[in-house]
Amino acid sequence: MISRYSRPEMAAIWSPEARFRIWFEIEAHAADAMADLGIVPKEAAAKIWELGGKAEFDVARIDAIERDVKHDVIAFLTHLAEFVGPEARFVHQGMTSSDVLDTCLAVQLSRACDLLIADVDALLKVLERRAFEFKLTPTVGRSHGIHAEPTTFGVKLAIAAAEFQRARARLVAARAEIATCAISGAVGTFAHIDPAVEAHVAQKLGLTVETVSTQVIPRDRHAMFFAVLGVVASSVERLATEVRHLQRTEVLEAEEYFSPEQKGSSAMPHKRNPVLTENLTGLARMVRAYALPAMENVALWHERDISHSSVERMIGPDATVTLDFALARLTGVMDKLVVHTDNMQKNMDKLGGLIHSQRVLLALTQKGASREDSYRLVQRNAMRVWHGEGDFRTFLLNDADVRKYLSEDDINEKFDLGYHFKNVDNIFKRVFGRA
Repeated sequence: MISRYSRPEMAAIWSPEARFRIWFEIEAHAADAMADLGIVPKEAAAKIWELGGKAEFDVARIDAIERDVKHDVIAFLTHLAEFVGPEARFVHQGMTSSDVLDTCLAVQLSRACDLLIADVDALLKVLERRAFEFKLTPTVGRSHGIHAEPTTFGVKLAIAAAEFQRARARLVAARAEIATCAISGAVGTFAHIDPAVEAHVAQKLGLTVETVSTQVIPRDRHAMFFAVLGVVASSVERLATEVRHLQRTEVLEAEEYFSPEQKGSSAMPHKRNPVLTENLTGLARMVRAYALPAMENVALWHERDISHSSVERMIGPDATVTLDFALARLTGVMDKLVVHTDNMQKNMDKLGGLIHSQRVLLALTQKGASREDSYRLVQRNAMRVWHGEGDFRTFLLNDADVRKYLSEDDINEKFDLGYHFKNVDNIFKRVFGRA
């Protein structure tokens, strides 16, 4: 985790203190279940909770023990015994390290996912508010970066809102996928531990029991989780890229908020750069990069090897912390986005009415011209506009071949901007449930 791109609540999930506290809770809940089964004395289970529950685990002490024993879970259990005393012999009965590690990771990823879902909810609120703010603000739609037909800036934002609604649904599914508990022993057969222990720990930690495990929870679950994070990050990048394009000097239809004391360049005092959305593009690349090693972790040897372990120690914190930061940053960008409606209109007028070419094409076909002839007539006049010879409507009005089919009123009517917005209410109802 890099502090520059971390927010405290998400980072805290991945702190050593939080991890060791979860490890303790797994062991203590397991001891409770074993006490109910008569495997562990009830007094011992109570003592584990009493002494371990109020313990302040010393990260440095655990690290020091690990340097000797070369095993992180054993180092923790050794340190726990320093608090619990003789009853510590009843901790970790019939369990293997992965029972603790994998169940802990499931808890951490679930809690991280809860924060990511909350992040998306905050973003969706901003996108909905701003979509309605610009619901009928005309702007040009572009395909291949070239002027196409009119749309509204509100529709652009509604598209983003719908995309993040899907992102939210994917995160909910990813959370359900990852939130499983495995307390099943060395190769997943429950040879030394009753399945009731697993069920008890799962219930206490808000997880479900893993259907069947080896020594570890199957890593296809983790691959799906990190793949979803990558898709969400791609949606962040898509919206960030849209803002970056709209902020270009030649376009300047929208731009990131630029505070009074902000500086854009160390060399050029005039600069107002889209630094936040450029940053988001970079962060999205990193989150996507974490998906591939998660997929490569699926193919472990037999009942388990540890090739996945070092990967997950990195990608678990980094992917969730980075996406959390990116979603929060994107929410701030969209909340304060400066929208230049005057430039939207100016840009839409740049091509002298060419954005209405399809309406003219369709009108000619409806008046009896073949589609091939209609396309040729419209394109012939459109290319003159492209070459800077004049405006589209004037050329059409003066084209004798066009006038064989279309009257002056027919042509003028095809340049009505409002025609393109007649279904905006319907789009908004689909996205937001209201118009």
